[in-house]
Parts: sequence; structure tokens; C-alpha cells
Amino acid sequence: MPDVLKAPLVVEFPFTRSLGPVQRAFLTGLRERVVLGVRTTDGRTLVPPVEYDPVTAEEIRDLVEVAPTGTVTTWAWNHAPRRGQPLRTPFAWVLVRLDGADTALLHALDAPGPDAVRTGMRVRVRWAGERSGAITDIACFEPYDGEAGEPGAHHGDFADPVTGIVAPARLDYTYTPGRAQTAHLDALAERRTVGERCPSCRKVYVPPRGACPTCGVATSEQVEVGPRGTVTTFCVVNIKARNLDIEVPYVYAHIALDGADLALHGRIGGIPYDQVRMGLRVEPVWPEGARHPDHYRPTGEPDADYDTYRELL
Repeated sequence: MPDVLKAPLVVEFPFTRSLGPVQRAFLTGLRERVVLGVRTTDGRTLVPPVEYDPVTAEEIRDLVEVAPTGTVTTWAWNHAPRRGQPLRTPFAWVLVRLDGADTALLHALDAPGPDAVRTGMRVRVRWAGERSGAITDIACFEPYDGEAGEPGAHHGDFADPVTGIVAPARLDYTYTPGRAQTAHLDALAERRTVGERCPSCRKVYVPPRGACPTCGVATSEQVEVGPRGTVTTFCVVNIKARNLDIEVPYVYAHIALDGADLALHGRIGGIPYDQVRMGLRVEPVWPEGARHPDHYRPTGEPDADYDTYRELL
């Protein structure tokens, strides 16, 4: 049995969002070293602020300033900080109820060790040296044994308010394709396409998953398919992806390889995008030294009859 493959993968994208009046004031306040909450009709002050009362669902806009000091209500020690977290050295995640607030704010506490952290301890905000209107303008909290801070009287009116934020989302993980897909990928490195046949319904699935998605039984019989196939459906891509050196517009299609009972994905090249069509016969193009086809191009054969691939749409 061949060694099972594995590879580190990263899924990353920036999430851009506009801000409503409450969040706009809250983040702009952090830029100006002011912590704002929002007061509900029954007198509670919520920090961080929200635009609707979580109890009554009533819209709330009454912004009030709270103190930069507070009390830890609960905590957990982070002994191995990860990429993008507030501190590079071990720290505590804490919920802090700021003086003047009725709810707690989640952030990092810079402490020498877990023995230095306790529920009920007093802390204060440590502001970042450079602030832009983000939660990271609070660099972290730090232990504090002084008097409670006095909140100001700010009500959220700022010059040049923050109107939007970009929040990066990133997931690092190790992908292991398993026995079936490892065999499939190894075959691609030899410029062959291999699927697996279900022992019950006899359908051939490419790429294989190790089990039939219809019958739910394990598959092990390998079947070589293609290399030619038929375009079943497709879309025209007009937005250029970052780090993908392909000029738009281009076509991405479902391709039913000869002998397969499941269409796979592939880019169509060697033909103007507006000439790609259902039923187009295509073949893979393998760059020198590549482990998989770069794209599929027309074979020059007559288009396949619709009845030959309609079950694979």
C-alpha cells in the first residue's frame, strides 16, 4: 500500500464590512482611547455595545462612556499563543467587566503566569501605541491595583469616524487525502486518472472517496478513466483571484471523463471563453513536471450527444 499523502493548507480571505452607528462609534472611540457602551431602556450598560437589546430586541443607540479599568469575571490560560493572537508570550484570555458596565468584554491579559490570574482581580486597559479604530487598539489588559477609573461623559460623536473594517479570516490545517485519494493523486503524477468502482451499483467515481456516495459501501476496485471527457456544465469567471495567474474571463467546467460516473472540475483553455459549450469534447493538458493537468482543451471531436451525459449534470 502506498504512503498516504498529507500537506499543510491555508484558507485565507479578508472579510470587509461596513459599520452601523453603534459599532462605528465604539471602534472610533477605541482609536481615541475611549471605551463606549450602550445603555438599554432598563438601565443596563452593554460593553461591547450592540445595536439591539438582546433581551427585548429593541433598537438601542444611547452611547455612554465607561472606565478603562475593570474586574476579571472568568479566565483561561493560553500557554502557546498562535499566529495573529494579541500577545506573543503566554497570556490569559479574560472576560472583563469594565467599571460602569453590566456585561464583560473578552480580551487578553498580560500576566507572568496562571498563578498570577484569578477571578475578581482588578485590571486596566493597555492601549496600543498606534491605533486605527479596531478592537486591537486595546493591546491587552494588565493587572492594576489602583483606584477605579472615572468614566468620562463622551456620547460617541467623533470627527472622522471609522466607517468600515477589514477582518482577515485564516484557517491553517493539515489535509490528509486518505487511501483512495492518495492513489488518485499518485496516478495523476503518472498522467493517469484513476477512480474507484462501487461493488454494488457499479458506478465509477472520480476522484474517489473510498466509499460510494449513493450506496454507502466501501470501494476498493481501481478503474482508469479518460483521459478525454465531455463538458457537462460550466461557468464563466470574470473576477481575478489573488495569487492565481490566469487572465479573466476564463471558463471553469464540470467534465465527465470517459468511463466515469461523476463529473470533476477543470478549467477549459485553448478556446475562446464564449465558444465553450455543453457537450464539448476535451482532453487534459499536462505542464512539464506537473502532478495534475493545468487545464482541458478541445479534442476536435464532434460534440457529445446530450443523452450521453445528461445524468451527470
